[in-house]
Amino acid sequence: MEQLVLGGGCFWCTEGGLLGLKGVHEVVPGYSGGHVDNPTYEQVCGKKTGHAEVVRVTFDPKIIPRMTLLRVFHTLFDPTQLNRQGNDIGPHYRSIVLYADEGQKQDAEAAIEEISQYYDAPVVTEVVPLEKFWLAEDYHHDYFARNGSSNPYCVAVVAPKIAKARARHADLYE
Repeated sequence: MEQLVLGGGCFWCTEGGLLGLKGVHEVVPGYSGGHVDNPTYEQVCGKKTGHAEVVRVTFDPKIIPRMTLLRVFHTLFDPTQLNRQGNDIGPHYRSIVLYADEGQKQDAEAAIEEISQYYDAPVVTEVVPLEKFWLAEDYHHDYFARNGSSNPYCVAVVAPKIAKARARHADLYE
């Protein structure tokens, strides 16, 4: 098993879009990339911790190669938007890959280079070393699965992103 920490806007979208991929065993929301220990959701949303909303993906690279996972990840949001995704604005919504080793760094950079050809604007996904992953509060875990049909934000924003990824990569989902 391997773990990769990814942020692409709201972690409800990222978690929901990566769950169900063949070879993905766990997707856990959290915070990373900042300077405050054990941050809370309210602190991160206050934009002073430096953290991004991220997910830690545990996957089997023999079933879903890292590059494939990175390609799917980049279809869940617009990687050309700096510090925002639609109406979600702030540095905690930035696009980011936090790598644990040189292989993850190289694949993240290669994936960005590969997808860049599909956009008129530059891809702004950060690629930085993983220092610490902080687990998000329990109520964020499996948020879309539990609230997707009753939360207006999930219906209007999260569901279309997940549907787009599932349509584009249908053969990769269980």
